[in-house]
Amino acid sequence: MTRRIELPGGNPLDLCGPALIMAVVNCTADSFYAPSRAMLEDAVEKALRAEEEGASIIDFGGESSRPGSLYVSEEEELERVIPVVNAFRKRSSLPVSVDTRKAAVARAALDAGADIINDISALCDDPLMPPLCAGRGAAVVLMHKKGVPLTMQEAPLYGDVVAEVGTYLKAAAERAIAAGIPPGKIIVDPGIGFGKRLQDNLELIRRLPCLAEICGNDYPVLVGLSRKNFIGEITGRDVPDRLWGTLAANAAAVMGGAAIIRLHDVPEHLDMVKTLFALRTG
Repeated sequence: MTRRIELPGGNPLDLCGPALIMAVVNCTADSFYAPSRAMLEDAVEKALRAEEEGASIIDFGGESSRPGSLYVSEEEELERVIPVVNAFRKRSSLPVSVDTRKAAVARAALDAGADIINDISALCDDPLMPPLCAGRGAAVVLMHKKGVPLTMQEAPLYGDVVAEVGTYLKAAAERAIAAGIPPGKIIVDPGIGFGKRLQDNLELIRRLPCLAEICGNDYPVLVGLSRKNFIGEITGRDVPDRLWGTLAANAAAVMGGAAIIRLHDVPEHLDMVKTLFALRTG
């Protein structure tokens, strides 16, 4: 697996130390966790606070992909995200990821200084996305999902969820490489909560090393599970009270080899990844 990801902005991701923290800033009004929502100047300030707290990457998104969410138009997503990326980039050199499945949004974000395109469709929704990312030297996050956000939680079913998700991600990475994206710029994400039942999410976290092996152990694994429904199913707690369950699940993911964790609560997770790294390395 690559231990260093070169980015267009010249500030690489070093994967040799503790797992990296990707802080979520949702430039939307309907993301499932209200404190993650912020628009325009508030979004920039939220991102700067996350950087101060120790985030290694800021992930801006202008389209909610929570279960039951609807598609957002290209124009609206551009209006939500691009001014924020522009303003943040003027005040920070921290790596920026943009959560989008639209090539026009990705292009404008890269023009504004983004480094990573985080595509929940694994570059499948927009045929212009793979050549764009290849030509611009962007790193990409390829995520697995079953179905679309509006209906993905309506009775998803797997035989062996780890085998199916791992095979999907391996094929997605191969398609990206065929489009000209270097292997060293590819990150894979099993898509916790995206068309998965409770037992599927637990199995993916438990067997993360197996999933990475199916992918050839060639790509860093990103896990995004912060405050999601499966934690509520386990703990019986609503979204605002799921921090401790999130920490436990992310700790398991990091111990299973996750190189990047995408989340809402930076300081608590920074302490966790530093401690786990010390325990593993002595």
